[in-house]
Amino acid sequence: MNDPVGSRQRERMRPLVTLIGAGPGDPELMTLKAARALGAADVVLVDELVNRGCLAHARSGARIIEVGKRGGCKSTPQAFIERLLVLYARENKNVVRLKGGDPFVFGRGGEEAEALRSQGIDVEVIPGITAGTAVPASLGIPVTHREFVRGVTFLTGHTKDGAQPDWSALVRSQTTLVIYMGLRGLERILSSLKAAGMDPATPACVIENGTLHNQKQCVATVGTLAGDGFASPALVVIGEVVRFAQVATAMPAAIAAQNAKAA
Repeated sequence: MNDPVGSRQRERMRPLVTLIGAGPGDPELMTLKAARALGAADVVLVDELVNRGCLAHARSGARIIEVGKRGGCKSTPQAFIERLLVLYARENKNVVRLKGGDPFVFGRGGEEAEALRSQGIDVEVIPGITAGTAVPASLGIPVTHREFVRGVTFLTGHTKDGAQPDWSALVRSQTTLVIYMGLRGLERILSSLKAAGMDPATPACVIENGTLHNQKQCVATVGTLAGDGFASPALVVIGEVVRFAQVATAMPAAIAAQNAKAA
């Protein structure tokens, strides 16, 4: 078996950890490079939101360690995850940290890379397709469109210190807003945008389990969108480009009917 990652690990004087982005959900959206690196791993620390179909690329003898993090649920402490990465790397194991989406887009990959490098451990990053582009695309929503929007802004609905963004600046930017982890605070987010001057008629949607067979969504407006009946992981998209959503054709008929009822 071709083992480029393992070969590099053996040749290095310093231990190495590979941070891999598994993509937005559908395991077929994981990159070829990620699959090859995963197949060379001795130890894989895998996030809760990673589709377990991705682990089909891991070799049979690899140790798989669940270090889940899901909104609203008990999560593995970040400091503990980082200690495990350091421990196995120092044992000269080929260590992979498998994360949903892209490890450097609201995935704490930057924190983990910093913690590892501070301990003398090198880090390789294999990017993944982030939910912020892939999930809207699954409905036919382009997050950028030169006739409708100036750009796209990715933001989180849940910050470590509880700080809020400059809602007025976001409204003035006239960009598509893609909000990760925004379901629990959806009512507050929408109220803040309206208070900052956003037209309540602006199209908006919430998408749960994006790119998966059980994906569901509600397409509405800033004035009418609600998160009732939805659970994490979910993405919120706000802006004129949401008008491109192809709900009826993107999902099986039964799911489309359920979404229409929810709307």
